[in-house]
Amino acid sequence: MFDIGWSELLVIAVVALIAIGPKELPGVLRMVGQWMGKARKMAAEFQGQFQEAMREAEMADLKKSFDEVKDVATGLSPANVMTSLQKDVSDAMQIGDIDKPAATTNDAQVAAAIGEPVTPEPVTPTTPAAPTPETFVEAEAHQAASEPLAITPEVQAVPQDIAAPDVLKDAKAS
Repeated sequence: MFDIGWSELLVIAVVALIAIGPKELPGVLRMVGQWMGKARKMAAEFQGQFQEAMREAEMADLKKSFDEVKDVATGLSPANVMTSLQKDVSDAMQIGDIDKPAATTNDAQVAAAIGEPVTPEPVTPTTPAAPTPETFVEAEAHQAASEPLAITPEVQAVPQDIAAPDVLKDAKAS
């Protein structure tokens, strides 16, 4: 603090002994000790108040972050999550205008000039092709071999003169 060494303290003690005298020296040393004690108490009290202020600031920050986490957690309640999921699923299930062809800019410009809305042509749904005997044979072969179906390139039509057992042999070999 003041960087006073032992040699300086010895010089101060000799000067104090000569200036104050041996009779008054114990009272003066007692009073200096009391002042030093008061100074240390004040320093400790200041440090304690400073540490308390730091703890309060940290507690305020912790409380603030806890409140933020609590707000997020209440936002993620099961009811809110389910509502959000139901909304997302219902939005995904709405296909709306997916089957309608996109209007060209010319159609849109003509419709805007006339003042009529653009109406797309209706789309007719298509039906999948009927299963062929080859697809039944292939599925039965995989089921008999108890192996999962593999994704393979598109199968070409097999001529009618090849017997079904050959197809089974080929299917088991692959």
